[in-house]
Amino acid sequence: MIQKDLPNYSSAISINSARTGKIGRMLIELGKISTDDSEKIMREQEKFGLQFGDAAIKLGLITEADVRQVLAKQFNYPYLQPGQGPYSDELVAAYQPFSQQVEALRALRSQLMMRWFNETNKSLAIVSANEGEGSSYLAANLAVMFSQLGERTLLIDANMRDPRQHIIFNLKENRGLSDIVAGRAGLDVVSQLEFFENLSVLGAGTIPPNPQELLNRASFSYFINQANNNYDIVIIDTSPATISADAQAVVARCGGALLVSRLNHTRLADITELRSQIAVTGAQVVGAVINDF
Repeated sequence: MIQKDLPNYSSAISINSARTGKIGRMLIELGKISTDDSEKIMREQEKFGLQFGDAAIKLGLITEADVRQVLAKQFNYPYLQPGQGPYSDELVAAYQPFSQQVEALRALRSQLMMRWFNETNKSLAIVSANEGEGSSYLAANLAVMFSQLGERTLLIDANMRDPRQHIIFNLKENRGLSDIVAGRAGLDVVSQLEFFENLSVLGAGTIPPNPQELLNRASFSYFINQANNNYDIVIIDTSPATISADAQAVVARCGGALLVSRLNHTRLADITELRSQIAVTGAQVVGAVINDF
């Protein structure tokens, strides 16, 4: 009899959860608000006829950024809050997904999806003429953005002279592409990133004395074929074309190249020469990007 008179706490919790709504529950799960906060928010919501998120912002319990994060999670669109994750702030696609800069990158991604990537074309080399023109930055952010589409994406650092992707993504694995091509490591050295479900990164690995020879080996072609079979999108960062012919070897295996230059920095003669070098490989210049930074 006593048990019958006790309140049904499980039902109360269930009703409260239903009243809170999906966004409210996600805010609680993310630690943005407490269950007590949710009650205050619902009272404010009913009083002024507001959406749950708008009521929470009005009360000063969350920010607009918190709401965007919850909506991104709800729509399976991963991005990071400032300070979240061990990555470089160069990953604007992850840390500043609603900026004008990233909107421009989205437009580029759309063009690449329409003009290049399909069942036949899976890999694309990112190539610049000189150092400091932003090829590594562009390769990293494009890889993040394709993964945000739900595409299984692999970013490969084929710059075996002055690699940067292991720094941008804070890779703990020291082995990489050079080790795979030389037969010193297997595919287990590819890093799956914690905060990006669909993104994997392969660093350049041990800096070899013979990068150009490695990139011309049959084992490199075999690895690219494996990557094309296992991923939807393969983005390959390369060393500057004026330093070596490494990029040519990569482009020849990808079949396509995206040229990167820097405003008021890259000489027209360098870009013209780069296009000529790519033409020799028989690969296609898919497009060109001018960085302004």
